[in-house]
Amino acid sequence: MAYIQFLGAAGTVTGSKHLINTSSAADATGSTGFQVLIDCGMFQGQKEWRERNWQDVPISANKIDAVILTHAHLDHCGWIPRLFKQGFRGPVYATPSTIDLCAIVLPDSGHLQEEDADFYNRHQKSKHHPALPLYTLAEAEECLQYFKPVSFEQTTQLSPELSFRFVHAAHILGSSMAEVTLTSNGQTSRLLFTGDIGRVRNQNVAPGKVVHSGPNEGEIADLVVMESTYGNRTHPTDDPRPKLAAAIRQTVERGGSVIVPAFAIERTQKLIFMLKELMEAGQIPRIPIFCDSPMAIKAVQVFLKHTEEYSDETKRLISQYGSPLTWPNVTFTSTSQESRKINDSRFPCIIVSSSGMVTGGRILHHLALRLPDPRNLVLFIGFQAPGTRGFLIKNGAPEVKIFGEMVAIRAQTAAFEQFSDHADTPELLQWLHTFPKKPAVTYLVHGEPAAASQLRDAMTKELGWDVQVAQWLQKVEVTFDGGRASSPGSTQTK
Repeated sequence: MAYIQFLGAAGTVTGSKHLINTSSAADATGSTGFQVLIDCGMFQGQKEWRERNWQDVPISANKIDAVILTHAHLDHCGWIPRLFKQGFRGPVYATPSTIDLCAIVLPDSGHLQEEDADFYNRHQKSKHHPALPLYTLAEAEECLQYFKPVSFEQTTQLSPELSFRFVHAAHILGSSMAEVTLTSNGQTSRLLFTGDIGRVRNQNVAPGKVVHSGPNEGEIADLVVMESTYGNRTHPTDDPRPKLAAAIRQTVERGGSVIVPAFAIERTQKLIFMLKELMEAGQIPRIPIFCDSPMAIKAVQVFLKHTEEYSDETKRLISQYGSPLTWPNVTFTSTSQESRKINDSRFPCIIVSSSGMVTGGRILHHLALRLPDPRNLVLFIGFQAPGTRGFLIKNGAPEVKIFGEMVAIRAQTAAFEQFSDHADTPELLQWLHTFPKKPAVTYLVHGEPAAASQLRDAMTKELGWDVQVAQWLQKVEVTFDGGRASSPGSTQTK
């Protein structure tokens, strides 16, 4: 009997890790079934979540046979080097563009963690002596050799009992849902792990969508493990460009600058395209735009490589304006020296930098300098998890700790939810209506408790589905009943 265990993104948005074991009991030789992790993400946000990054997974890492990775965001891939550090040496399966992005994201993560550990050791800001990185840049680079590309729609057999294929999730470049087929005694059961679900087709979503629109429709699954990030929210459907342009103009008129914490992948590219259009239309002044994120620069190069995933709008923009790397008024800064020069300037400008939740990266330096100035504007275009600096700034905290010091927040703030690359509640329900038959059970993950609970209630009411909110470390038995998976009972182990 197979089982699934939720090792992360249960009760929170981050740390996605879901273990599949094709057998819940050891055989006569003591061997267990084939074991696969769906995603291997880093916990972010509140301290209690971040501390879980230092805990071992509840099984030996060297007993895990493979990792199936849905996309290249840190909360889905950022713990992979740590898994290798604990002894895992199996393959990591991902789409080609996801692998290219991971080659940027993971070393950058290792580098930032080394920098943070060095800072805390030099300034004695940590209770740990010495402070250590979760993994290093070298360890992140070392694990990349184990990544194996798998194209969309390609079925890959990992063991006699387990195969999988990727289908489009439309979240970011390369993002996928993982369809996993389990086989036992001639019966099969299909599990669907959605990863992060992008904006659904036929919705009035924000302009600037980089990858093709809409997750794969008409999914057939016996058991679904589904994200619930915006399970209690409806995104605004109005065009954000007029309000965005007005906010930028007002900031410039009072002599301030606009600081945008943005995810280096997808969100930065979307914003840069939109700012280019607003400038060309004369809706915002031609002030300097600084993209201060080495990762974002490398990500642009990956985007330019994978044209097969472009949306129609992206194809038009690239055809009209060429590569963003060559646009006037837009400066991409790679080195720390170039980054520091931005802070030497006092003229109005737009600074786009990561990390998107203000958990680390160069954005910290820009905010430490500019948050106390009421002329400036901090513009949020992405989800801010509770406990992150971004969440505190966005929600009106009077001060925030940066590099161990409290920084007063006097700058203006604004948030534009239209930029989201996650489907909201109506979009998720619209997508679920495309399923030709009802799954036996659906487990909600990757959501704060309120979001997951409200989405469960909405799905139960509108679809009549059996929906449960997954709990951290919960084990769910998957039985085979005429090809349908069910979960007659589950256990919680801690």
